Amino acid sequence: MPEPGLLTLPAPAKLNRLLRITGRRPDGYHELQTLFQFLDHGDTLHLSPRKDGELRLTPALPGIAAEDNLILRAARALQAETGCRLGAEIRLEKRLPLGGGLGGGSSDAATALLGLDRLWGLGLDLDRLAVLGLGLGADVPVFVHGRAAWAEGIGERLTPVELDTPWFVVIHPRVAVSTPAVFGAAQLTRDTPPITMARALQGGASSWRNDCEATVRELYPEVARALDWLASRAPTMLTGTGACVFARLPSEAEADRLLAEATRHRWQAFLTRGVNHSPLHAVLGR
Repeated sequence: MPEPGLLTLPAPAKLNRLLRITGRRPDGYHELQTLFQFLDHGDTLHLSPRKDGELRLTPALPGIAAEDNLILRAARALQAETGCRLGAEIRLEKRLPLGGGLGGGSSDAATALLGLDRLWGLGLDLDRLAVLGLGLGADVPVFVHGRAAWAEGIGERLTPVELDTPWFVVIHPRVAVSTPAVFGAAQLTRDTPPITMARALQGGASSWRNDCEATVRELYPEVARALDWLASRAPTMLTGTGACVFARLPSEAEADRLLAEATRHRWQAFLTRGVNHSPLHAVLGR
């Protein structure tokens, strides 16, 4: 039986089905065009209220100080924005790898924002929560809004889209990729011509690419090996700056067979399906 006052919520992963880097701003951030899609796989947060205003998160994540943890930063931002005097016990079931390009930290933060808004009875709308989320990271707003999206700017200007929902086999090559290292690399492509959302969608998945892939291949040979192995079996791409790579399959049966082969070759892999409506929003009815 669930504990009284306990709220259990998913924090779904995402894939970048397309990632184009169209420029670099004077502040160092990169201008992007990308397609975000959610997965029916991710972390889970268990939230229960505290009356004393304290925020407690268990377990601690290795190598991440409490003040840097996006879940706690999200909770503190929500307290500060609303003046709420309540706190929370938060337990994280972590399934998504750190430095994997699946948006785990951003998704955890968004789930904390939406979950604590519900738990504390605040009633903030998604736009206001997304503004709070943007202060935590460029990928947080898409998880707050909960719709597959075409994104521009640094990834914060979102237009909802409906994408195909294939099955995916995702491989994590057991290495954490540093996003700053990839975006700081001299050889990174930064001048891809912008395209319209309509043109991107008309081109379809067979024409989509990730401008980070060549640089990540050069910096992380483990990722290059995973890309090569998977691409020899199905259409394959890097998500975000990696390290995870994914293959697109038309049926669950084909995805099952590929997952079994990946497991035999000792890859760390999982099977999932793309979804256009976040599992978090489905649970919360938003």
